[in-house]
Amino acid sequence: MAAPAEYGPHLQARITPEMIGVGPVEAAVNLTAVMARREVLGQLPDVVVSLGSAGSRDLVQAEIYQVTAVSYRDMDASPLGFEKGCTPFVEFPAIVSLPLRIPGIAEATLSTGGNIVSGAAYDGIAADMVDMETYAVWRVCQKFGLPLIGLRGISDGKKDLTHISDWTEYLHIIDEKMSLAVDHLECFMALGCRF
Repeated sequence: MAAPAEYGPHLQARITPEMIGVGPVEAAVNLTAVMARREVLGQLPDVVVSLGSAGSRDLVQAEIYQVTAVSYRDMDASPLGFEKGCTPFVEFPAIVSLPLRIPGIAEATLSTGGNIVSGAAYDGIAADMVDMETYAVWRVCQKFGLPLIGLRGISDGKKDLTHISDWTEYLHIIDEKMSLAVDHLECFMALGCRF
């Protein structure tokens, strides 16, 4: 998870997540350090689950969605002939699929970047929702050979953001619903279900 504000009492009663910070740089640096320590100890996880909030002007506010595909909206080396969204000299497409699915949880595409998206800024984004960490988490997972599940609760996007309270308004509801999604995932895996 990125921020303590997203980690409410319902999730606190169930899990103790790694807090990796806000934005793609903090997420990549901090999660890489966590995974490197775990690798040395022989404790890499079977799967990484990235939890948090996201913005969307089209999806239902305070609902939970699992990420089906993620892109990196900040990357643009197109003046040099590279496809927008593709990092030069790295063999990943502009939009990467996250193939693992939790049955019964709604699906949506996601765009990750280092900026808060609000209002007309959604016009230039070809994804259902936006966040600031998932692509970085996916990239770390690729480096360590780990699968990723992304779960996001829609915290904002229907109106322009003008204050931090526009982001935090629904986090208590998202916390409760996200905890149920975590329960659902744990139950799915406890039954021996594989992705």
